[in-house]
Amino acid sequence: MAIQSEPIVRRKLSDEVFARLKALIETGELQPGDEMPSERMLMERFEVGRPAIREAMQALANMGLIEISHGERAKVLQPTAQSLLKQVDVAAKIMLSASSDSLEHLKNARIFFERGMVREAASRATDADVAALEETLKRQRAALGDSDDFIAADMAFHGRIAEISGNPIFSAVSEAMLGWLKEYHTELLIWTGKENVTLSEHAEIIDCIRRGDPDAAEQAMIKHLERSRALYAPKGKVESQAG
Repeated sequence: MAIQSEPIVRRKLSDEVFARLKALIETGELQPGDEMPSERMLMERFEVGRPAIREAMQALANMGLIEISHGERAKVLQPTAQSLLKQVDVAAKIMLSASSDSLEHLKNARIFFERGMVREAASRATDADVAALEETLKRQRAALGDSDDFIAADMAFHGRIAEISGNPIFSAVSEAMLGWLKEYHTELLIWTGKENVTLSEHAEIIDCIRRGDPDAAEQAMIKHLERSRALYAPKGKVESQAG
């Protein structure tokens, strides 16, 4: 009989606890909304110390599998597209900061993605969807002169277009990309006085969606994103443009 030659790897106690708790969630023994066993119960069940339990629980929380609240039992979460993408959030931001090429690739990916989202919105938007977009645009107009609120409303506008698809994965991807880009959305928006251009472009996109014209909506979105892509830049590049 052939004997496997792979070495036996000794795992940390916390890794073993993590694997067992994750298995309980994966098999459905612990369901979304259920409370996790107390630290004391887990210590007795697995015959390990408190540090191993806490390290394993934190690893589960980092994966978006449980929520840890001070003074309460941790609870099993229902995995969502948002929680899955948040797992790569820090790594994505580090990748973007390390390479200007990565930022350009993200800009290109966003344009490709939003072309499809706005076509979908123009094909299926209800009167309520259009009203929600108009309300977001109204909020953005009211934020003129406040860069933080203006950019937040800008992100909400594009996120709302993705939501019209009815696909939670599209919404999560939109939220993630906009969040990553926000790290590089600079004060150039204010310095160059382009706020009103942004507002008029958003109004044009809404009009195309209202008319149910996917081709016009796509062209309006491409024009808007190609024009605004220079507003996303690493800090050093921003300072050179502002000087």
